[in-house]
Amino acid sequence: MNDSFVTALNTQKSTTNWMDVIAHNMTNVYTPGFREQQVNFKTFLGGAISDDYNKKMDQGKSTPGTSKENVFLEGKGFFLVKNSEGKSIYTRLGEFTFDKEGVYRDRSGNTVQGYILNDKGEIMQGTKSITSDLYQETAMKGGALDIPTTNIKMWIDPNNGKYLGKYDDYEIKNDGTIYGKADNGKRSVPLYRVTTRNFNNSAALYEFKEGQFLETEESGKPLIGVGEIRSGLLEMSNADFKANISYYQMAKVQMDVSNKLISSQKELLQEALRLVGN
Repeated sequence: MNDSFVTALNTQKSTTNWMDVIAHNMTNVYTPGFREQQVNFKTFLGGAISDDYNKKMDQGKSTPGTSKENVFLEGKGFFLVKNSEGKSIYTRLGEFTFDKEGVYRDRSGNTVQGYILNDKGEIMQGTKSITSDLYQETAMKGGALDIPTTNIKMWIDPNNGKYLGKYDDYEIKNDGTIYGKADNGKRSVPLYRVTTRNFNNSAALYEFKEGQFLETEESGKPLIGVGEIRSGLLEMSNADFKANISYYQMAKVQMDVSNKLISSQKELLQEALRLVGN
């Protein structure tokens, strides 16, 4: 088997992989939070091998969400959520909502992380799961209330834990602060600040599930996130449809060349075998 044949086979295999990636990108052009997959090629025995992939981490465009509790991160970084085992997961898709128990979750059921704030909007402690029910936090804030746990939307003075009424509504500011609103919007109190994180090499994050990433040694440790948070919006896919059309056309040309070369090499091999047989 000569080098030309090996080259053609390697190129055919890598191009097939490339075309699969392109098709996946084009299928998810309108999928919120989707990260375009890119193929990294390397040369082996004269042929292109596509055995390495990474995600394009450029920001996608914003689009209206399905709830005002959805959030869009403008700029670099990721939202921090945790699964049921407490494992940190990083995502760009802020499709978050408060569930019936008052816990702020993503669509996979992971809990969104945030800093607990005092009435001045100052951080009181490190990150924890965001919940609209602050009953369990009253002991830490200096008060203890005998209020039914079914009363989810409670408004509690963060200084002393005193019950002041129910939240009428919520508001999320551009710095990620979640405010509970009471008295028909006349009173509001800062509750949490949505946590964001960034990485020196975000392209090296491990995507274990679509749109959900884990840190790796290559990505580095998480840093404090930057950027502004917009409520009521979601981030769309960052896949470029026109660019992927061009990639597909390039891949098709490359595949046609490889197929012709393989066909030619097979004909030469068959002729050689025929001559040997004679």
